[in-house]
Amino acid sequence: MDKLVIEGGEPLTGTIEVHGSKNAALPILAASIMVEGIHIIDNVPNLLDIQVMLDILEELGCKASYKKGQIKLDTTHVDSSHIPEKLMRQMRSSIFLMGPLLARFGQVQIYQPGGCAIGERKIDLHLKGLEALGANITETGETIICTCTRLKGANIVLDFPSVGATENIMMAAAAAEGTTTIHHAAREPEIIDLQHFLNKMGARVEGAGTDTLTIHGVRSFKACRYEVIPDRIVAGTLMIAAATTRGSVRLQKVEPGHLLTLIHVLRKAGVRVEAEADEIWVEFAGRPQAVDRIVTSPYPAFPTDLQAQMMTLLSMADGMSTIKETIFEGRFKHVDALNRMGADIRVDLNTAFIRGVRQLFGTTVEATDLRAGAALVIAGLAAKGTTLVEQVHHIDRGYDHIEEMFGKLGARMYRQASAPTMVKHS
Repeated sequence: MDKLVIEGGEPLTGTIEVHGSKNAALPILAASIMVEGIHIIDNVPNLLDIQVMLDILEELGCKASYKKGQIKLDTTHVDSSHIPEKLMRQMRSSIFLMGPLLARFGQVQIYQPGGCAIGERKIDLHLKGLEALGANITETGETIICTCTRLKGANIVLDFPSVGATENIMMAAAAAEGTTTIHHAAREPEIIDLQHFLNKMGARVEGAGTDTLTIHGVRSFKACRYEVIPDRIVAGTLMIAAATTRGSVRLQKVEPGHLLTLIHVLRKAGVRVEAEADEIWVEFAGRPQAVDRIVTSPYPAFPTDLQAQMMTLLSMADGMSTIKETIFEGRFKHVDALNRMGADIRVDLNTAFIRGVRQLFGTTVEATDLRAGAALVIAGLAAKGTTLVEQVHHIDRGYDHIEEMFGKLGARMYRQASAPTMVKHS
């Protein structure tokens, strides 16, 4: 497996463009198979998860090519609704294909999906939502088979505002007969992006960004060209890294409105953050102040996907900070590694108590999941000495060559490669 070698102690400085959103691109790629034709999707990041999704789409009969952030996808000859178990195990987001395949073929066979080991993430809400639309679901061991003659609109209330379930139901309902209303829907920007893509294909979806979505089913769609939104989690990671290393970084091609909660928390910590149009500037030269209570919760609250990175910053703050994780029970796996680097963090159930220290120290650590890996990279950038981050494949799921991204800002880090480059479609 690849490793990252980081020589810490240098402030990040400079200007960088934020790449496209993984969490927006994946459901958009899935939705493209609802119609025969050639789609062009721009601003797609070069990530391991994107490669896996393209591998799945090719197994289903698509022709896919990737070049310089653009995917050309020909869905004309899709002839299978069976997602291979091996590929499903590699990426949880493969679950997004259930709704589109049901909409196009009236059937789909999947397996329990894989992904990061950050806690239990059941797919019950996906299945219940599709069942409410008229799908018949049979589960045998790890195999799930869904069939329907014609999906029909329904009134659906989600028990939790799950992003994945909201998106899966949206895609299926777009082709259903009649109108579907999703109550207690997720409000994330990626939901809005999927709505825009579906509507560009000819769907009639409204309400994205609120907790109530209305989908008027249509019978036909058309292929289209679409540009994915910037990745707010990558942007947030860069902002936190700039503050942790006491640097000065200007982010371009970013949506400040997607990061209001993070901006608020960083300012509470004493970090200077300025935002305008599609740019954010972060500058910090001192020691951050402790933040008494951060609670992760669905958007627009503080995102669980930035919890680990924020903990790295607060591990060097002046005073005691607390972070309560309410989304995933297994999302404190980075704590042991940070403590080995000199941090003083104690976990009690789902709350972390962070007593700030003045200095972190480089050592060998392991990325246990995507965002934990990003947090350890930030810690390595701020630490004294050399940090070696192992299991980099987790990080590659969400950051387009993270060593190059931070290298553009002056970071002294490189990859010890032991595997081929990420996206092989060209």
